[in-house]
Amino acid sequence: MPYYRGNQLSEVYERAARDGYGFVASNTTHPDIMQGLLDGAVAAESDIVLQIKRDTAEYLGNGDVAAGLEIMQAHVRTLSESLDVGVFLNVDHVAADDQELIDAAIESGHPSSMMIDASAYPFEENVERTAAVVDRIDDRDEDLLVEAELGTIAGTESGETTEEAFYTDPAEAVEFVDRTGCDLLAVSIGTEHGVSAGVDLDLRVDLAADIHTALREHGFEVPLVVHGSSGLTPEQVSALMETGVCKLNTNTRYQYEYARTACEFYHDNADAIIPPEGIADDRATFFADADWAPDKSRFNPQVVGRAVRERIATVHAELAETAGSAGESLFPHGASR
Repeated sequence: MPYYRGNQLSEVYERAARDGYGFVASNTTHPDIMQGLLDGAVAAESDIVLQIKRDTAEYLGNGDVAAGLEIMQAHVRTLSESLDVGVFLNVDHVAADDQELIDAAIESGHPSSMMIDASAYPFEENVERTAAVVDRIDDRDEDLLVEAELGTIAGTESGETTEEAFYTDPAEAVEFVDRTGCDLLAVSIGTEHGVSAGVDLDLRVDLAADIHTALREHGFEVPLVVHGSSGLTPEQVSALMETGVCKLNTNTRYQYEYARTACEFYHDNADAIIPPEGIADDRATFFADADWAPDKSRFNPQVVGRAVRERIATVHAELAETAGSAGESLFPHGASR
């Protein structure tokens, strides 16, 4: 089956780093976004890293984080069974003190990786908190990769706004990886969470290269991750792929495409849903006494949902081309390597 866990994901990242391409790891906040992402990955012949955060787990589980995570994992596993690309699931931006979500992710035995975020703490406390989670996972689940973050990325993430960025120091990155044992390292090089335009960012591609070089010189082949990639230009993405970055997180772009597609659809089809002037807005009897009736072929949620899926698929396929993962699936036809 083409849903894989950490061991295969390590292989995917190793090849990407070696061959100079990367993956747009894609947060899914709604089932139609998820299906669109999977469709886009198949169209691009690219393996895909889906991501879920606490807010989405709460949403899917109606407030129950563990239930939401199980729902997401069951959905991904079932839908990926017939796909000809590898599918992975990362639990994204898990606060280091969020024991509820950490427990749910580890005890379920399903995610491919988990991102532990203690970056808001001072260096020593970040090391301590991250290492504690890594040690726990090593004791329980050898097939679950751990991504950690060093440095602070500005912008808005899960409703929390960080005004000032703190760039990752290469020497600290070496010490951090050595002491925590993390499998991937998210670095701060000038991107921002939320709505941002690449042309307005002080993107430090050179810093990403310096961090990668420092790690390799000390024997650490750790893939680098850049969060907040929505809005980066194709040229910026290509430049990052040459520095050891092989995972770019994207979330806001997909949320916007969902809203934009739905907004345009309902704007164009308002006459099929909202009664015209002079017709009583009698929803209780479903306009039984009116000469007008809503058109179910256009107000059925599945109609706009299909339009959303198609748009998300197109966007993700384009991003896979930009990142270089298109045509590079290691798992065609569900074959393990």
